[in-house]
Amino acid sequence: MDNLSVVNTDAFDRRRFQEIFNMSNRLYQLEQETDYPLFRALLGDVWACLYKMKPEIRKGEIDSQLQLNLHFIQQIMAHEQFVSFRRVTRLDDFVSAIGAIKFGEMINRWLTELRDADKDFDRMFEPNNSRCEWERLDDRELQRIEVAVDRSVDENSHRFNDMIAAVMQESKWLKFQLQSLLGGLKSGDGEASLKKVPLRHQFMIADKMLENKQLKEIAEWAGRFKQIARTKQRTTTLESVEKNGVTIGNAIDALVPIEYSYYSHPLTKTDFLRRLAEGQTLQYEQQGREVLGRGPIVLCLDQSDSMSGLDAPSKGFSLALLAIAKQQRRDFCILLFSTTTRMFIYKKGKVKFPEMVKLTKTYLGGGTNFSCVLEEAVTVMKESRFRAADLILVTDGEDEVSESFLTSFRQAKEEKGFQVLSLVLGQACESVKNFSDRVVQITDYNDEGAFIAFEV
Repeated sequence: MDNLSVVNTDAFDRRRFQEIFNMSNRLYQLEQETDYPLFRALLGDVWACLYKMKPEIRKGEIDSQLQLNLHFIQQIMAHEQFVSFRRVTRLDDFVSAIGAIKFGEMINRWLTELRDADKDFDRMFEPNNSRCEWERLDDRELQRIEVAVDRSVDENSHRFNDMIAAVMQESKWLKFQLQSLLGGLKSGDGEASLKKVPLRHQFMIADKMLENKQLKEIAEWAGRFKQIARTKQRTTTLESVEKNGVTIGNAIDALVPIEYSYYSHPLTKTDFLRRLAEGQTLQYEQQGREVLGRGPIVLCLDQSDSMSGLDAPSKGFSLALLAIAKQQRRDFCILLFSTTTRMFIYKKGKVKFPEMVKLTKTYLGGGTNFSCVLEEAVTVMKESRFRAADLILVTDGEDEVSESFLTSFRQAKEEKGFQVLSLVLGQACESVKNFSDRVVQITDYNDEGAFIAFEV
């Protein structure tokens, strides 16, 4: 039997799913986790139900060996949330495959429960029962399987429906997490960023997310902090306008709104262009930097033992700052520190996903050594691309710093033109005050004070 689908798939649909199956390690693993020989065909049908514009149960008689697949597909398509879920998955290869993965996991769990409850049913799934063996099952045996499934669903109908609803929600949430992880600061650019990634790499990213709960948690924090950073960046621009006033010049990105109206009107356009060329147009004044400016960003992130419970929000916080750097094409350096340091540098804020995973999986542990990380930061700033950088330090600890170190560090600050913003989690901040230009005490990463860092 060539067509093992119970859905109205054509040759293109089946070929496309096979290509997707070959791209996704998780789909392959799911098939390996079950002894059911028609499981891949079932996964293909689930994918088709989610992907196709008008999925329908195949017309005509469906072979008896496919009754189990048919039963599951009917249950999924009949669910009250199925139509709304398809608004997310329709004609989207990737999200449809994520849905197939999550449904496959659910069906595997359900089949395991059926096998535990019914020993005769369990014997149908012995490892030596290949697809050929299933094709030779007589109608009585196949009917027993169907009856067992029907009885199990009837007895647990609410739970089965809840499982389907949970799968749909998890699939949508995973897409959101991926967009949060990969997206920048612009509203809605997560989906655009995801689509720029080749499909094979999208599946690699999804596989990492599915197997790594920490990465999913970091993605959620990153999404939250990027939203806050987007608001802070807009607010900072408006506040700087009010503070610095209006002057004349030819910086197009600093023009006051009325100049745009002069440009758009045919009677004043020529005069506007003349004044722009002569540097006589009205613009918002761009004065010197405050504690934080628009240079490169160096983030010193405490990874001592006491910070281990805050690793996910810490990494999400870092990714939000990285998104700012990427949007503004600013070089970005993360210095993870405890008693040692680990450096990650992203030119113009650009980062590839494997590098991002490497960052999120790194945790140092140990004690706290401010001198070590600040000396490393000064070394980084000797590079021309990191001169006059914004230096942000996040810590929850205290550490004694010597007077000789403070003297040399203050001299380096003056020579290289950088200042230090320190975010301190908890109460201890006396030693931090000795080398910081501004210290903000916060209770956790949800503290409003922490968001000052997003005004860089």
